[in-house]
Amino acid sequence: MGTSETQTGGTPGGAPLTPAARPAPGEHPEPAGRPKGVPAPDRWRYARHLDRLAAAGAAGVKGEAGAVAAVLRDPDPVMAQSAVVTHLDRRAVRLAPGAAFRDWARALHSVLEGHAFPALRLREWTLLKAIAGGGSWSAAELKAASDWCQRTAVLSAAPDEALALLAASARTRRVRTTAARRLHRRATV
Repeated sequence: MGTSETQTGGTPGGAPLTPAARPAPGEHPEPAGRPKGVPAPDRWRYARHLDRLAAAGAAGVKGEAGAVAAVLRDPDPVMAQSAVVTHLDRRAVRLAPGAAFRDWARALHSVLEGHAFPALRLREWTLLKAIAGGGSWSAAELKAASDWCQRTAVLSAAPDEALALLAASARTRRVRTTAARRLHRRATV
């Protein structure tokens, strides 16, 4: 950062940012001088996708499913799927197990077909919600789940049955140890 930039709070060339040039909260500035029609760099598109998905999530399940489908049409499938998975994580953690989560997951399920990583994350959120909400889940499904899912289950309000299973057979030592410690703590309280 140049001296003029730090002193004026402006651009690298030293020109101060006018109120009209400052991005609004949640907006992401575009670099000056980019030719029209040239796609924005991935980091800006990623941030814009997250903003669009968050706004759609607040508007309703059908609109959210449409926004997810639009993001998945981005020319960079890795970046698009990463934005969708980040959105799924943010939304799922705020939804309580039950009808609202099931409706949300059902609406997104068909949109995620053909996109392995986001579809897997949605399935694993469904498993985690079933475990946390006392729904039906299988030991085989939890044993086969990704390291992320097993770690998230251990750190959540998983019942003793799930913790015992993970303490005995999780894939990573970290998850096995954490599950065993949580079980031990629950037994001594």
